[in-house]
Amino acid sequence: MPKLKREEGEERATDFVESLDRGLRLLQAFGNLSGPMTLSDVARAAELPRATARRILFTLERGGFVASDGKLFKLTPHVLTLAGAYLRSNQVVAVLQPVLDRISSAAQEISSLALLDGDEVVFIARGSPARVFSTGLDIGYRLPAFCTSVGRAMLGRFEDHELARRLRAMRREALTPHTVTDPKALLKTIVADRSKGYSLVDREAEPHFRSISVPVRRYDGTIVAAINMGAHVDRVPLRELTDRFLPLLREGAEDVKDKLL
Repeated sequence: MPKLKREEGEERATDFVESLDRGLRLLQAFGNLSGPMTLSDVARAAELPRATARRILFTLERGGFVASDGKLFKLTPHVLTLAGAYLRSNQVVAVLQPVLDRISSAAQEISSLALLDGDEVVFIARGSPARVFSTGLDIGYRLPAFCTSVGRAMLGRFEDHELARRLRAMRREALTPHTVTDPKALLKTIVADRSKGYSLVDREAEPHFRSISVPVRRYDGTIVAAINMGAHVDRVPLRELTDRFLPLLREGAEDVKDKLL
């Protein structure tokens, strides 16, 4: 008898591996607290029974992802192989990294590449000028999408009705006195940014920082990422973002359009 084929989107209970889900949640729990954690700390942070957390920690320790002195547990650098595998296999990073390096060198400012992950943006690559002391958003850093220039550039990929729904549903807490949180005002801004082809945010995500971003499109015009440049408000005036940074960002995004699948 031939096997029945599942319809697309249909999920069976047997397709879900609960132990793997718990293990991943436990790994993420280490980011909730700084420094080594006790078994009780880990179980509480991961919302798991103590006995379950103990078994998972033992398994992760055997795999080299966790180290313990018998009382305290901490992640090992081996965990970075998971992030490294993602970065090495991601076409967007491979294609955009030379662009980030080029525009950073030209502007003598840090440039970053971000992806949209739910209601947040995550920074996955950066280019930095040849200066010993440079600061910027680290790879893996996350911020709310609604109040960042990269987030607004990528949110512009949604149709107006879907964008309005997402803005109403997402958590919108003010990060600075300048943060816009009203969903109608945000919708108007993002629609206008989509028309302009760039997004500029002034002190909404961080109190002394402004940034400008452009969407990165693949061959068919779909927005898949965003690249940005920014600086401290006391060092770079607002007009410089559009006069000097924006042309570099636009050129870089246009150069990769036909290379992204």
